[in-house]
Amino acid sequence: MEQGLTAIIITMLIIASAVKTRRCVECMTAGSLIAAVFAYKSNFLTGWHGVLQKTMSENIWVILVCLLFGGLISLLTASKGSFGFAKYLSRLCTNQRRTLLMTYLMGILIFVDDYLNVLSIGACMKKISDEKKTPRETLAYMLDSTGAPVCVLLPISTWAVFYANLFYGQDSIRALNCASPIGAYIKAIPFCFYPIITLIVVFLFAMGWMPRLGAMKKAYQRVEKTGQVFSEYSAKYNHNTVMSEDESGNIWNFMLPMGILIFLAVATGDILMAVIVALLVCFVLYVPTKTMTMDEYMNNMLLGFSDMLPTLTMLVVAFVLKEVSSDMGMAVYIVERAKPFLLPAAFPAMVFLLGALLAFTTGSDWGMSSIITPIVFPLGATIGASPILIMAAIISGGAFGSHACFYADATLLAAQSSGIDSMEHALTQLPYVIIACILSIAAFLAAGYFI
Repeated sequence: MEQGLTAIIITMLIIASAVKTRRCVECMTAGSLIAAVFAYKSNFLTGWHGVLQKTMSENIWVILVCLLFGGLISLLTASKGSFGFAKYLSRLCTNQRRTLLMTYLMGILIFVDDYLNVLSIGACMKKISDEKKTPRETLAYMLDSTGAPVCVLLPISTWAVFYANLFYGQDSIRALNCASPIGAYIKAIPFCFYPIITLIVVFLFAMGWMPRLGAMKKAYQRVEKTGQVFSEYSAKYNHNTVMSEDESGNIWNFMLPMGILIFLAVATGDILMAVIVALLVCFVLYVPTKTMTMDEYMNNMLLGFSDMLPTLTMLVVAFVLKEVSSDMGMAVYIVERAKPFLLPAAFPAMVFLLGALLAFTTGSDWGMSSIITPIVFPLGATIGASPILIMAAIISGGAFGSHACFYADATLLAAQSSGIDSMEHALTQLPYVIIACILSIAAFLAAGYFI
């Protein structure tokens, strides 16, 4: 049996066992070790350990951003600044629909990066959502659906910069005679059907015009019967969530750090530096004013670090699994097997399906795009497919993977920011992901035939 096929089987078993047991970290760790046996033979432990070290060193930026963001959120909560902000915002969010619409609008406004989007809006809206008895699963769905889908539709986000430069190296894209990589990227935006349809579905959901389906419906039924906005299984992700009504907080203890964070992230494009500066602003605001002592400041920041550890553990294991699967040639195997079935009019739809499948199985949207880009553009040029639609299909496939895969970084962070289990989040949003995916396939097929 070819190693690429073996990697696919192992990945499918990981997904099935994780859904069945809800033990994502354990299943993914076991799966990565089994894959390492096939990839590295008798040296599988050495190989697996080497991949772990490589993964942690290559992704240290992500690890630091997540840890420091956890510390920032913990400090904002301990200062009661988030409570003051929630009380102010609750004047606008007078019911569940307005709360969901506010979350949706904030998701569109904070577009520069999906990490910044998910983590900052979760900190802003979690308490307000709880007050309006909105299931945490809904908050996670809103965060995840306005993360990557918004970022790919705006040409000044980190996603746009990555994809624009990735595509611009292809001959068929240069043949469009665009003045810059971003210029070529902008041509694809109107045809990025998956993120566009996802945002439409989320808006309909927020307005109450999209029915609650599957596990999401059960989450709403739980809230109606018990008043619990998160399940018993997710209780371990929530502590110190009860705050008496007479407590108040200074809104500026929230607004200044978050405002500076967002401003610096947008102005410099360096989220890590922006988080560090926001932590320093918190120190200046809280310690000299006796909002908290030096010990409380450090303890709360470390508490935030610990809150992020389950998510970071899963992220690191997901990165290891992705690397081992790559070494086994899983992505190349899928692409090679798909080549004979490529038709000119259906090519963009098939690229979207291929990209979505790879992004879902590997948990790496940008990695998937890097793999298939140098393959599908020359193929598309050979059979006469539109390079603009191919760009849009790859972007849409990456957005799907970020949105749908239960161990993708954006999915994990949306679940963590909302205080629920990642598998619960993935299963509750699954019906809406499927709806957007089916409609996107139909849209790419139509565009392939008529453009």
